[in-house]
Amino acid sequence: MGGSAGRGDATAMGGMYTIREAAKELGMDLSQTKIAIQGFGNAGSFAATLSQELFGATVVAVSDSKGGIYNPPDGLDIEAVIEHKKETRSVINAPNTRTITNNEVLELDVDIIIAAALENAITKENAGNIKAKILAELANGPTTPEADEILYKNGVHVIPDFLCNAGGVTASYFEMVQNMYMYYWTAEEVYARLDQKMTKAYHEVLYASKNHNVNMRMGAYAVAVTRVVEAMKIRGWV
Repeated sequence: MGGSAGRGDATAMGGMYTIREAAKELGMDLSQTKIAIQGFGNAGSFAATLSQELFGATVVAVSDSKGGIYNPPDGLDIEAVIEHKKETRSVINAPNTRTITNNEVLELDVDIIIAAALENAITKENAGNIKAKILAELANGPTTPEADEILYKNGVHVIPDFLCNAGGVTASYFEMVQNMYMYYWTAEEVYARLDQKMTKAYHEVLYASKNHNVNMRMGAYAVAVTRVVEAMKIRGWV
């Protein structure tokens, strides 16, 4: 009936590709990193699993709408947390964890924060407390403009939402292409194409950020607006 292999975890997978490239840029060994994830829905839970499977990273904290859980010395058993949430509808009180707040998840002493929950989770009130080197925005709009300025000033490498979480809509585009010519790719082929798209997009944004001496979000806007302007010129609209 159509569809595409690899669509289920595409948002998180696309985010992983951008995190990988950001880690290269910052000289970080992902196998030695600690990660905290705010949000444990589709994107957040897949991000937790993929962080371990792809990078060998240690996920020390996750959270949902009820609150967060934390295990700093050993990291979380993500499969056990997923099963616990299926049974109880929350990650709270998962085995071998202690409970913390959603806000505390963002302020932990970790290398990477994956924001996969709500809008405006990171504000001018808590942005200065973020210790991570990378903030990956799998949610839509998790960072306010005021917080963006603080993070940039403090040297936090933000992977903006419409870059970081674009894997889902990109895989939906792949689905449309496959349906149109009725030939379907394997999951490995989908992931390879997604990797190529996301990696190219990340480096275009990074280049724009450095070239214009602005943060990554403004770099992403610069890339997007430039494409629109160029298309308008080619079509003779201006």
